[in-house]
Amino acid sequence: MHTYSIALIPGDGIGREVTLPAFTIAQKTAAAFGATLSATSYDWGSDYYFQNGGMMPPDALDMLRGHDAILLGAVGHTEIPDNVTLNGLLLPIRRRFDQFANVRPAILYRGVPSPLKGLSAGDVDMVVVRENTEGEYAQVGGFVHQDHEAEVAVQTGVFTRHGVERIIRYAFDLARARNKKRRVASITKSNAQGFSMVLWDRVFQRVAAEYPDITTESLLVDAAAMNFVRRPQSFDVVVASNLFGDILSDISAIVTGSIGLAASANIDPTRRFPSMFEPVHGSAPDIAGKGIANPLAAVVSASMMLDHLGLSEAARKIDASIEKLLAEEKIRTPDLGGSSSTAQVIEALLNS
Repeated sequence: MHTYSIALIPGDGIGREVTLPAFTIAQKTAAAFGATLSATSYDWGSDYYFQNGGMMPPDALDMLRGHDAILLGAVGHTEIPDNVTLNGLLLPIRRRFDQFANVRPAILYRGVPSPLKGLSAGDVDMVVVRENTEGEYAQVGGFVHQDHEAEVAVQTGVFTRHGVERIIRYAFDLARARNKKRRVASITKSNAQGFSMVLWDRVFQRVAAEYPDITTESLLVDAAAMNFVRRPQSFDVVVASNLFGDILSDISAIVTGSIGLAASANIDPTRRFPSMFEPVHGSAPDIAGKGIANPLAAVVSASMMLDHLGLSEAARKIDASIEKLLAEEKIRTPDLGGSSSTAQVIEALLNS
């Protein structure tokens, strides 16, 4: 029986309520397929910040490096600026471990209504592949004359040919592996951003020529946002920069019923470093502690973790349990129009 070492970072808010139960489901399912998940929990996040002045200890990344994967809850607190929480924990992990592919699936499940008319279960099944380590979130820039009337802020996007090409190639390989619509849509704003996005467009065209079996389209981000609403069923794999992928994946989550179903993976495809898996929904301080958070995004994230570790059968078992639970329309949290608690959803999955 192979043992996998998992780093758990429950984080803040509802992250603390959904991460450990999601891991329990993954652990039980993996065991049924002959694998052991061994967890080490790290109590980092906003509480740690209040006590120590940082979101995690200085040697945190060295502590995480030896694990096979990381399962993250969420970080964020109303009394700490978002740029502090983001740059204090999440982004350093993504960058140090070169998790350049942020993968965010969006599926319209049976039993989950879309806010858009005319969509049925299975009509929407897309993945947003977001470049995760550079682009608009590279944190290159600074302030001049800070806190004065004439203050200037400079924020520079960083796009390298290497970074752009590897995320675009990842998207094409994923479209082949999914073997569904076999389409890749590239999202830019090259009419306004005449250097970074033009580089992206050129690289996309060159890589696309190597995949003649994959249909492509290139969209400006405003047109893509419109088409995510107008024709979401037409998309398969969508590849975009850090900023555009971040925004569009929230649209795809809502189109498919709830951000409480939105999972994600931060992947290092080379497997030199551990990859990290997390729900998209954030710490949700407005509902934290009420026991009503939807744990399914965390559970799907844990399933993606199993798949990445090579435990694909276990991952499919979890996915099938989620599909069955949603299709029955009996146990569901308030974000999906129900009145079930987090614990009830977890219990139903554990017993499935």
